[in-house]
Amino acid sequence: MEWYTPLMHTLDDIIPPSRRKETAPLSSRPDGREPSQRSRFPYLTLGIVVLIIAVSIGALFYFSSAKVEVTPNTVSAAVQSSFTASKSTGNLPFEIITAQKTASQSVTGSGTKTVNSSASGTITIYNTQSKSQKLITNTRFATASGLIFRIHSAVTVPGGSSSKPGSITAKVFADQAGDSYNVGPTSFTIPGFAGTPQASQVYARSSSAMTGGSSGSVPVVDSVVESKARSALITALGPDLATSIQAQVPSGYILVPGAATTTFQELASAPSSTTGMVDIKEQGTITAVVFPNAALAKSIASSVTGLGYQNEPLTLAPSSNLLLATSAGIPDLDASSFSFTIAGTASLIYTVDSAHIAAAVAGETRSAAEVALTNYPEVKRAVIILRPFWRQTFPQDPSAISVVVTSPN
Repeated sequence: MEWYTPLMHTLDDIIPPSRRKETAPLSSRPDGREPSQRSRFPYLTLGIVVLIIAVSIGALFYFSSAKVEVTPNTVSAAVQSSFTASKSTGNLPFEIITAQKTASQSVTGSGTKTVNSSASGTITIYNTQSKSQKLITNTRFATASGLIFRIHSAVTVPGGSSSKPGSITAKVFADQAGDSYNVGPTSFTIPGFAGTPQASQVYARSSSAMTGGSSGSVPVVDSVVESKARSALITALGPDLATSIQAQVPSGYILVPGAATTTFQELASAPSSTTGMVDIKEQGTITAVVFPNAALAKSIASSVTGLGYQNEPLTLAPSSNLLLATSAGIPDLDASSFSFTIAGTASLIYTVDSAHIAAAVAGETRSAAEVALTNYPEVKRAVIILRPFWRQTFPQDPSAISVVVTSPN
């Protein structure tokens, strides 16, 4: 008996090999591998964007600011007024400043001569007693180094006080010949008053050097040559003295044109280091009156009618065209008052108080701050700067507000 085994066929056996590729699953990758997972959401990109935005906002707040740029108000006024200033006190104080320069020029000598002359000069004698003080002929005046000078005529020094001593000028002559007595400006005591109250109550000062003291053989220069040399020295000293006095003006003070005087003094000629040459010497001294800028500006503004000035702080601009004149001349170092006139055009700049401006806008909105600043006469123009750009209110703390004062045009 024969057995037959039935044949079992799979689908692959049924589908021809040439068509099997066509029936491959559509989801298969070209490399034959199935995708491991679905596409991810771009969390990293989103995080970077959020970080950038956060940093930008933080930077805006970090660099936030509240600032007011103020241009001060200015006014021009014609001035023709008289004033009286007081030494270092009062509404209009003044100070005296001086500068001194010496110039020399070598010229050809015309020989020598033997001389024996005493130095001389002018001193101012002061008296702080309430009564006058008489000084007899040949009264001695001594420098700190012990050099003796004498007056050749009796004088009476008027009485005064410690704050306003009486004074008189007199000419003094050195006790001995020689150039060692050609001393510069200095103070003098009166030896005859030693041990008495007058020793500290009566004294003297010189504002220029003593000159003319010499002894022995001195060089001779032709008078025409010497005159020409001295004239050239004076011309050269002028600008140097003007520059020197400006350097002496204290901070916050002003030197008005006309408030200075210059004097020149011939110094004794001396042999030059070059054989046959002589050094001609000339000394210039400039003395000036200076005022606190703010005090003088307020005095000038108060003197101008129709200006509507309400005692606000002011300063005089460098562009002011003013001239000071006085009939009594520039006062000496111990003068207690000074009367003068000022004429010309004053350029007055209102002083901006940064603290007041900051307090005025603190906590205010931009529009309210603009209105508030219009009430300040010293403000000509104000520019408000608030950052970030959406900020519209100033900080409550005035110290957090920056006030910048710009130069007026």
